[in-house]
Amino acid sequence: MLELTANGKNQYQSEVIDGVRSINGTQVVSDIHEDANGLFSVLVDGKSYTAIVENIDTANKEVSLKVDGNAYKVKISEPIDLLLSKMGFDAKARNKAEAVKAPMPGMVLRILVEPGQAIKKGDGLIILEAMKMENILKAGADAVVKAIKVTEKTAVEKGTVLIELGS
Repeated sequence: MLELTANGKNQYQSEVIDGVRSINGTQVVSDIHEDANGLFSVLVDGKSYTAIVENIDTANKEVSLKVDGNAYKVKISEPIDLLLSKMGFDAKARNKAEAVKAPMPGMVLRILVEPGQAIKKGDGLIILEAMKMENILKAGADAVVKAIKVTEKTAVEKGTVLIELGS
């Protein structure tokens, strides 16, 4: 089952079982054909519509389209998205900038950023030496460095907050 949210407010449950589509529990007879020029001809319960897909954002699972000249932005939520959201783990939370903590005891060798600096996901933030290896701790999301909680050449324990990040 998919949950479709149109323009941020109207929600629909859509599923196909044994080739039969239902919307909000009601069976609908539908047929969709794409024309050579990219237009879609949609037939739902005997009523005809013309649709144009303007943008598909796969990362956010959103489709922008026009149906008979009316603009719609449709968010698609799959069962796993609904379950994760119900558990408090939605996509936005997964990409949220969190404090950078020491993953193991070690020595702070170098701090690669400074307070106020904008960083991108994957940027190196700090070099931590642990078990005679240098580990570069990287940003998990785009963020701004709010505060640096340690200094170079200091020992830290596992779980110590090294850098606070914000948006």
